[in-house]
Amino acid sequence: MPAQNAAPNFFNRNLAMKKTFALSLFIFAMGLLAAQPAEKNLPPDFPQFDFRPSARPDRILLACAEDPATAQTVIWRTDTSIREAYAEIARADPSPEFDEYERKFRAETKVLLNDFAVAAYHQATFTGLQPGALYAYRVGSGPYWSEWIQFRTAEAAFQPFSFIYMGDAQNDLYSHWARAIRAAYCRAPGAGFILHAGDLINHSQNDYEWGEWFEAGSFIHRSIPSIATPGNHEYIKDTLGNKIGLSPFWNAQFQFPDNGPPGLEGQCYYIDYQGARIISLNSNQDYEVQAEWLEKVLAGNPNRWAFVTFHHPVRSTSKDRQHQTVLSLWKPILDKHRVDLVLQGHDHAYGRGQNLETSPDSSDASSGTVYVVSVSGAKMYPLAEQPWMSRAAENTQLYQVVEVFMDHLIYRSYTTGGEVYDAFILLKRPGRPNEILPLPTDIQEERRFINTLVGPDER
Repeated sequence: MPAQNAAPNFFNRNLAMKKTFALSLFIFAMGLLAAQPAEKNLPPDFPQFDFRPSARPDRILLACAEDPATAQTVIWRTDTSIREAYAEIARADPSPEFDEYERKFRAETKVLLNDFAVAAYHQATFTGLQPGALYAYRVGSGPYWSEWIQFRTAEAAFQPFSFIYMGDAQNDLYSHWARAIRAAYCRAPGAGFILHAGDLINHSQNDYEWGEWFEAGSFIHRSIPSIATPGNHEYIKDTLGNKIGLSPFWNAQFQFPDNGPPGLEGQCYYIDYQGARIISLNSNQDYEVQAEWLEKVLAGNPNRWAFVTFHHPVRSTSKDRQHQTVLSLWKPILDKHRVDLVLQGHDHAYGRGQNLETSPDSSDASSGTVYVVSVSGAKMYPLAEQPWMSRAAENTQLYQVVEVFMDHLIYRSYTTGGEVYDAFILLKRPGRPNEILPLPTDIQEERRFINTLVGPDER
């Protein structure tokens, strides 16, 4: 009897082993699939531009150096036929012979491979510059050079200055975001820098979207230094939507100071600009490490002003989007040190309010810190009424211009049509929280998802 059952038992066991092996193989394959980027990195079906690199420099960008009074970093792209690239700089003189006195800097080159193109990214930092001076620079190699482009270094000590702050660009970059950044430049062509609060593009690995971002900003990226913080859309995601790492485009296209925690170079950093400390945090990871670092950087701030930017807001303008870790770990530090402005993105709406809560680290009833969420691109979310917001808007592309003086700053938020939507003076009061003094606006009502281009009967 046992001999008669041997064959069936063998085949049953063999079948079971095959099923187990097939199941294991399936699970392994699904694991590999889940670990792969979920993005398609190809251009659209009907691209407006050919963004393939050539020997001619493109995607030229100024990035703020740690000491913008004496140094300036420039980044650009070519194809890989350019193995040695250079940046030249000279004091800008009204005479066309200014370029006879240029200094040449050899660039550091990185090669980046993606699904669309292989490109060489070049970075050079001009050093030994004079504070408050006008310079002209160009980048290139051999016969291929950019035009001469002008910028001004920061002053060595406090001087009034202005800067531009822009929330998420992210979608429809060339068709819609272009008007926002160009309107901002027309409003404040002498701005010291442009601050981008994350989600510059929608798909971190999509070279075409990065091409549109550069095309939309055009010469503005070349002539006004950028300060940028990474958003969640700067991260590569797997098929399940989990973030698996910062896109290599970030460090290839941007070069910010390495004065942050190890492993967060160019993401978590600070820059001292004419009496203000501007701090970038990466709100995607390593929250405890950055909290400890932030405490030290704010405690040791020698400047009169402190501005902090990160992507995920302390307080959301939308429903069910509160980032509890940022709220619990970072907000107490920001309030303790009475940071003047916290400039954020992510929620695709506008909200602004001043902290009026009791701080456990201060005897005052409020820190006076002003928290702002803004959006400059075309993607919009509805507002959720929040008690922290003194001014709010939805379905509105905005940019902000901040003018910084010794004892006060002037903040204005503009629509792409140039209308003042929100405005106030933030007044420094020694030993007390800052005070907000409202300024007149062109639009008093709160903007909502209503088509304002047609009459009520035509909606």
